[in-house]
Order: sequence, then C-alpha cells, then structure tokens
Amino acid sequence: MKRVSVALLRCTSLLLFCALCLSCGRRSASLSSQQQPPVFPDYSGVTVPCNIAPLNLCVSGSAHQMRVIWRMDGKDLLVAEGTDHTDIALSEWQGFLLEAKGKNVEVAVEIWNDSFPQGIAYQPFRLHVDDSAIDPYLTYRLIPPGYIGWNKMELAQRCLSSFEESVLVSNLQNGGGCLNCHTSCKGNPSQYLFHSRCKTGGTVISDRGRMVKKQISSPLTGRNAVYPAWHPAGRWIAFSTDDVHQSFYNHCRSKIEVYNNSGDLLLYDTRTERVVEDARFVDTLNVKTFPAFSPDGKWLYFCTSKRYDVPFCSDSMHYSLVRVSFEASTGKLGEVVDTIYNARVCGGSASLPRISPDGRWLLFTWAECNAFPIQHPESSLCLVDLKTYKVSEPPQLISSEADTYHSWSSNGRWIVFASRRKDGRVTRLYIAAFSNGQFGRPFLLPQRYPAEDVLRRYSYNVPELLKGKIKTDKDEMARLLQSP
Repeated sequence: MKRVSVALLRCTSLLLFCALCLSCGRRSASLSSQQQPPVFPDYSGVTVPCNIAPLNLCVSGSAHQMRVIWRMDGKDLLVAEGTDHTDIALSEWQGFLLEAKGKNVEVAVEIWNDSFPQGIAYQPFRLHVDDSAIDPYLTYRLIPPGYIGWNKMELAQRCLSSFEESVLVSNLQNGGGCLNCHTSCKGNPSQYLFHSRCKTGGTVISDRGRMVKKQISSPLTGRNAVYPAWHPAGRWIAFSTDDVHQSFYNHCRSKIEVYNNSGDLLLYDTRTERVVEDARFVDTLNVKTFPAFSPDGKWLYFCTSKRYDVPFCSDSMHYSLVRVSFEASTGKLGEVVDTIYNARVCGGSASLPRISPDGRWLLFTWAECNAFPIQHPESSLCLVDLKTYKVSEPPQLISSEADTYHSWSSNGRWIVFASRRKDGRVTRLYIAAFSNGQFGRPFLLPQRYPAEDVLRRYSYNVPELLKGKIKTDKDEMARLLQSP
C-alpha cells in the first residue's frame, strides 16, 4: 500500500507540473550569467561526427530542473529537459543532426534550484556538427584499471550512433582467463581476432564466417604470438612474440611497470596456416613489438629497442619506430630497415604505431621508456607526417595524464583514443576530429547517462573502430574457447 501511495504521489506531482507547463507555456529563466554552464561532459568548442549518439549533459547544481536548448541561426532545433541530466530521444537527435550537419550550433543551458528558484541562464557555448561520419561501431576491452587481476573482463562493442553496447566475449566463457589483443582487418566486422589466455587458450580468428582457434607461436623460440596486425589484403597477420613481465611499486606515481624480456616478429599465413619468420628479426640483441601494416600493404612498421637486463635496467629500454618493405605474394620482408623515429637521438620511447587510411600520417604513443604507456602519466600521442617525416605533439591532444591506445576511422577524419586525463586512474575513450594534419578538441564518448563516465570503474582498453557490427554465436564462442 505504501509503494502504491508513493507512486500515486509522484504521478500526481508530475501531472501537476505538466499542467502548469501547458497552462503557462515553457517558462524561461529570469536571471542570466556571464559564465558558461558547469556541464559534464564538456562539449564546448568540439567538432562531432554527423552520426554521433545524443550528447546528453548533466549540470552541476540543477537540483530542480535543467533545460538545454540546441540552436542554429537563432532557431531552436532541439530542447531537452531533466532534473540532473538530459535524456534525448534518439529520433529527435537524429533529426537535429540532419538539420545541423556541416554547421555550427549554439547550446544554451538554463537551471532552476534552491539558489535560483526563478532560474538562471548561462552563456551559450558552441560546437560544430561535421558533415562526415565516424565508423558506426567501436570495440574495446573492459578491464579493472589496475591491470593486475581480472575477475571480470570482457571484449565489448558499442554502436556510436546510439548507446547500444553488447558483449562479444567474456572471460566467464574461458574459465576466468585473460582476453586481449582484439583487432580487425581494416575495420571489417567479419575479419577479426583476439587472444584467449587460459588452459585451453589460443588465438581466435574469425574470417568471413569461419571461426577457428589456433596455437600460433614461433618455431624458433616457442614463444606465443601477441600484438597482432592484419595485412589490408586479409591473408597475412603480423605478430610479435613478446615475453612480457610486470613490476609493482609503492612509492612511484606509476604503480606498475610493464617490460619485455624479449620480443621478435613472425607472420601467419591464414591461407596455408603456416608461420613465417625472418631470422634477422629473431634475435637476442633487440626486442621487437607492435607491428602495423601500412594501408597499401607495402610496409610493415614496428617498434624496437636494444635488449637490457630487466627489470633492473628497464628504464633504459627506449623503443624506436622503424619500417621494412613487405611483399604480400611471398610474405618476405625487405633488406633495408628505415628508421621513422630514433629514440636514441630524439629521446623517449615509441609504441603503438597506427597509420591513417590515406597513408599520409602515422600516430604513435610516446613515453619516457618501455612499451606499456598506459601506466606512464607522461605518455602522449605524437603525429608523424610520412611525407616529411616531421614528428609533432598535437597541442589539441595534450593532457597531464596518460594518452595512449588509438584508432583511425576508415575515412581518416576521426580518431578514438584512450586517456586517463579525467582523474589519472580510469581509462576512458575520447573522440577527436582530424583534417590536414590538425586535430579538433577531444570529447568523451557519449553515454546515455553522463554519470556513467564517472561511475563505471572499468577501464576502456584498446579501442578499435569498425565499419559494422560483429555478429557472434555465444554458444559457438563458448564451445570454441573451452575446447582443447
């Protein structure tokens, strides 16, 4: 009876509020502020794709009511109201994006609370709706931010034009083992792979409807394949064979250091299911990691460092970024190794190279040392112009915390990257526009409930943009993961 009474009271209050609004029209705030609104997330000055999910907002101090008005050329295109956040209907938002495509938009915010019962209107902020779209789906790993344990871990995918999120695979399906190194071939949802690290583990490869699990390792060293990269033609997959270890610290800002004791390169031929190795890139003097093919398939990029006695000298490991030509018909690597970023000369350490779809730009992560930059607060994204080989640190992307894993959209107009810039602890995803060598101001991956970006205590790890949704059979996936 008590629950019914409370529900009836709420319903009555809502009806009275609606009746008041209908009888008096939409009330306006009586006061105005010269300051911009204390909104979260902060979308001021950003450029967003024309197919992005609704940019819901919450406003600090909006205890009674908040209103967000999206305007263009003085015309109200969309009005969203709420108490602590907006929840814009998808159909209304898509209509707004269609009208605002390629144009600048003004966003006005009003709130009512105990301090301002008559309402206060803040200075509007502006953003731009670009006429280009971002790839419709995004995959990532959700993992506890410490990277120490994983009682729950999953690979998930998110629709970027809505808030639909689905689990591709959970470690509940592989007995609590680790899941990592997910990637696709040029964003193709029917060609992807990931590693399952457990007693019945292996590399799960889905290739145009056929899903298999393979034990891929080096014939020369016996080490397992990690850090995969598809050749754009889809036949070859490059791996490194890193021997990864961790150290944990009590008195450092960075609590974890991850380092490679060794690392070599290998190629896997999906057509013949054989492993190809070049003896020049299998040695004990240098550590190789993070292979990446150029979009035309003619170059294989990777990071390499002289091998040191780790963990005692792990801070001496500085990875340079190099490339070698690749012949797709034979799987052979070229004779000459070109250096793109020389860590001995320029300092620091390069990791995670990703080349733009047009082959013009290369984005990598810089840190002071080693090749696991997410645990380095100083890590940042660096851009290489592959025409001039000039290396720069884009000012629009700079933050005081770790900025790392990144992915290009298939049209080259957007990047998604992982960052700890909000609190230094949890890794969240940010999107930034890109054009003519310049990035736009990054913005947080939109959520239906903005507070989720604060309350979700799992880190987003290794974002990868996709041209479509990955379709999986959960029963088949579980069977494959658990089979020997």
